[in-house]
Amino acid sequence: MVREIAVFCDAGGLTAALGEPGKITVFSRWQGSWKAAREKECFLDPRGGLKELRRQMAEAVVFLSDCRIFVAAAVTGVPYYELEKAGFSIWEYSGEPLGYLDQVWAREEKDTLAEKQPAVKPVLASPTEIAPGHFSISLKEIQQKNAGVTSKQVLLPFINRGHFKVLEVSCNHIPPWLEMALNGEAYSYTTERVSPNEVRVKISKVC
Repeated sequence: MVREIAVFCDAGGLTAALGEPGKITVFSRWQGSWKAAREKECFLDPRGGLKELRRQMAEAVVFLSDCRIFVAAAVTGVPYYELEKAGFSIWEYSGEPLGYLDQVWAREEKDTLAEKQPAVKPVLASPTEIAPGHFSISLKEIQQKNAGVTSKQVLLPFINRGHFKVLEVSCNHIPPWLEMALNGEAYSYTTERVSPNEVRVKISKVC
């Protein structure tokens, strides 16, 4: 594994949300410490539409080269999808990068080691039908714990099958992949902040 981690930073060098003005800094670990190896200015302007966003992300992926770990304060929508498609591990951290890069690397190595272990297939939760065509599911426990499954593994196959009229999802935060999954004419959705630690997403099938 290339010992590099890319971080999206603001002008002050602190971790920023991808989509704000800033730059991508690739840190390389050498002789026990992290050093900035290369940088690229980056501002994803959504006014150019999906095609332009994808072009900008393609340029970023080329710049990142063999680095496949990306950190930002927040990554959502098209940028998240394009990074995931290119095989990146995506982490959300805030603050000074040198304060958490060792932690990110340790977590990445732990995940890599876990992938090499004999897999025990987890039991996936599934939405429950509470009325004809009306389903409900909570992703809170999955998002709070490392349960061996992801919200995407649980929810995306059910959405793709489309055997529902309404699906209500309770979660700690809206999964960053969900916006792209629902980006089309087949579904509409609304979100509601129920409490500081809970968001409810209501997905409706467009007739």
